[in-house]
Amino acid sequence: MRTLPLLLAAALAAGPALSQDRPPLQPLPEIPPPPGMPEADLEPQVTITTRGEDKVEEYRIRGRLYAIKVTPPHGRPYYLVDVRGDGQLVRHDDLSPNFMVPLWVIFSF
Repeated sequence: MRTLPLLLAAALAAGPALSQDRPPLQPLPEIPPPPGMPEADLEPQVTITTRGEDKVEEYRIRGRLYAIKVTPPHGRPYYLVDVRGDGQLVRHDDLSPNFMVPLWVIFSF
């Protein structure tokens, strides 16, 4: 019965002595972003302006215009989209199922 209190007292006395041998803590290095994150220049840049009474939203990637959304003050908005990537904009009255989303080559062999 006397051994338990003696062991407990010895463990408590040895704790501070053992902690003095540790080196000081160092800050961890910054964690790199996970693979597969989009690059900053691949995120669309949206410029909102007004032309007359129309609100115009221009969508660009790497400085290249690929879509425009025009919202008139009275009526429904419409879209001008560069479907083939040749700079010719085609009008769409809504984003129906046949709407072409800009596609990029992520990986090729």
